[in-house]
Amino acid sequence: MKIVAINGSPRGLRSQTLRLVRAVADGAASAGADVEIVDVCKLQIEYCNGCLVCCERGECIKDDDFSGLYQTMLESDGIVLGSPNYINSVTAQTKTLFDRMADAIHCQMFIGKYGCSVATAGGSGADEVVSYLNGVLQTLGANTVGGVGVVLGGDPETIVPAEGRAYELGRRLAEAIANKETYPEQERLHAMMLERMRALITANKDRWHHEYDYWKAAGRMS
Repeated sequence: MKIVAINGSPRGLRSQTLRLVRAVADGAASAGADVEIVDVCKLQIEYCNGCLVCCERGECIKDDDFSGLYQTMLESDGIVLGSPNYINSVTAQTKTLFDRMADAIHCQMFIGKYGCSVATAGGSGADEVVSYLNGVLQTLGANTVGGVGVVLGGDPETIVPAEGRAYELGRRLAEAIANKETYPEQERLHAMMLERMRALITANKDRWHHEYDYWKAAGRMS
């Protein structure tokens, strides 16, 4: 069982978000998972320019660190996302990673994977960021098992009980992977996304050769 945990905070070892990401990783490891923690802010990931070459060829034209992290995500059974709240959203580095994943969304490449999310905030919005991060995972095709958001509010001790919840979240993630758990509401979302993406790929099959071939190989084209 392989899990990759991605920290989107630029604050390095001072990051409170990293503390939550590590707690999730520890919880998952205690349940038998092999967990790798990645600091996305230490990577060089350029902005998506919307060229859609990934849809045509299955690879990005940019030569940076994205492809390595993307491959790690594709090879993982579980994905943990973490970000602080920066003006009611995730950090720029986190969003830049997501923006490079159009191909994964079109092909619903995370179907069968599981994930969870954590977020911190100084004053408000931590739960909203968790919801956004889990929404990204679901849009990619993964099932999410929950999340932990904590508003620090200037009190450094607030993070301590949140770490405990994050640890249990990690255990829950590993157990969901091991048991291949299903969630009816999320399965309905996945079915809807498959229909939307099937229509999109079919409409663009003369240009998006890689994605059309992917769908055919997966047996999703009638």
